[in-house]
Amino acid sequence: MPRADRLFRLLSAIRRLPQPVTAERLAAETDVSVRTIYRDIESLRAGGALIDGEAGLGYTLTEDPALPPQMFTQLEVEALVLGLAQVRQMGEAALTDAAEAALAKITATLPERVQRQAIHAVSRSYRFERRKSVPDHTALIRQACWDEAELQIGFTAVDGEKSERVIRPLAIVYFENALVCLAWCCLRQDFRRFDLARIANPERTGASFRPHRVPLLRDYIAQIRRFVPDL
Repeated sequence: MPRADRLFRLLSAIRRLPQPVTAERLAAETDVSVRTIYRDIESLRAGGALIDGEAGLGYTLTEDPALPPQMFTQLEVEALVLGLAQVRQMGEAALTDAAEAALAKITATLPERVQRQAIHAVSRSYRFERRKSVPDHTALIRQACWDEAELQIGFTAVDGEKSERVIRPLAIVYFENALVCLAWCCLRQDFRRFDLARIANPERTGASFRPHRVPLLRDYIAQIRRFVPDL
């Protein structure tokens, strides 16, 4: 297979598969060796693709130079508009502002015909029931996830029991009536879910768990899927 075709297939696989995607999975998808995947990842990076990750941890495509906005289809634009509308209804002020800014940036780069499709999208989102207020420390916990920074938190369980924990925050999940932090609990030495509304006074400990967030999150999601296959 010509090298250009192989790189195109690899880029398509990274874009399509659930991320982070391992080199082994990419090798199986593109029918090449894992060693070739490592070389081709470096070639894509040299060509301008921003691909996070490394061997053993998996890869995530954060910026794809081969996918300019004008290549969005009408249905893809519809999905973007609907998804960002959901974010504006679900997130705290900072996330809502980010959704507004993202939509403005995307719309500004689209050809005029596709801009009209974005502005006059068919699908709309509206919630009759007001969501519970988002805890003030949501942004702090989200940033700790990105920074792979341990947090010291106070936590109140459903039965009212209070405890102090050190956690490694991995992700925030937006459920219908709650925000939940998926984390590794250093006290229990196991994965735990923490309702953000029950967390008090989160503070950074100064310790980092980089680069373990991605593999920990992957293991936690795999554990959850054993009980909830459709997650």
